Amino acid sequence: VQLVESGGGLVQPGESLRLSCAASGFTFRGYDMSWYRQAPGKERDLVAVAQKSGEITNYEDSVTISRDNVKNTVSLQITNLKPDDTGVYYCNAAQSWNLGPLIGYWGQGTQVTVSS
Repeated sequence: VQLVESGGGLVQPGESLRLSCAASGFTFRGYDMSWYRQAPGKERDLVAVAQKSGEITNYEDSVTISRDNVKNTVSLQITNLKPDDTGVYYCNAAQSWNLGPLIGYWGQGTQVTVSS
């Protein structure tokens, strides 16, 4: 199983980013896919979920998750970035998203830094 995140970087407040996670080694369409953010010194927080059923939940107004079951990718669009959005963004795959932190697969993360 491999999850590889990309798209992070240093951006200025108000800009947008699109993060991507490429998945391999498992049946992608059978898994719920989630994005988490871990800010410096804080716990990993759930940001958005794209369930295998097609149901989408974005837990913040500035984020939009999407998945492509053909390309086996999940993306996270973040708009109007703020310094509080700074952190490492992780992709998670789990058969049930609510169990993701316990038994899901994790990528290595991609760093997003929002600073002027």
